[in-house]
Amino acid sequence: MQTARRSDQRFWDKLAAKYASQPISDEIAYEQKLGLTRKHLTPESEVFEFGCGTGSTALRHAPYVKYILATDVADNMLDVGRGKAADAGVDNVDFMRTGIEEYDAQGRQFDVVLGLNILHLCRDPKGVTRKVHSLLKPGGYFIQSTACLKDASPILRLAVPVMRAIGKAPFVKFLSEEDVLEMLNKTGFSMVEILRTDSSMAANFYVAQKW
Repeated sequence: MQTARRSDQRFWDKLAAKYASQPISDEIAYEQKLGLTRKHLTPESEVFEFGCGTGSTALRHAPYVKYILATDVADNMLDVGRGKAADAGVDNVDFMRTGIEEYDAQGRQFDVVLGLNILHLCRDPKGVTRKVHSLLKPGGYFIQSTACLKDASPILRLAVPVMRAIGKAPFVKFLSEEDVLEMLNKTGFSMVEILRTDSSMAANFYVAQKW
């Protein structure tokens, strides 16, 4: 697993500059997801984000919360995020290099956990969902965007393994919406809201609350 983790880190470190320069592919959908998330944020909210990338979403939410701990496995991604935060004068977002699997909260819990476009990139999404549950306060929210590739177009389902084999894609776990909902239910979450997309990626947005 450590070898796999280092491979993931190298992949995203190499991609950081390109990733940071890419425009948002669907600005309308992105703004809609920001709005849905903010329904569950308060000025006293403490937020944990895993797979934060270059921190763009964390920085967009920063004015609405008390604090955000934004984490990722890739140093280069985090460096971009720190630069963005400094340029914007944002001082309530901390960036930390860690995977959620090994993050040691030392008993700390959060009001909201964000996992945006990341659960399908985890090798053990069930374990990660359990970890998210442990990181949340009772009644806290797990908000995620997850590509349900089992439900995606046949062409994409064929293309992803080929791209991964030639180093053009990271590890991807093929999940269906049924898989995601079952994981959440069995782990102790109730579904609050689902925003489904009609894109070929079948990347859906889920808001779930800890029992």
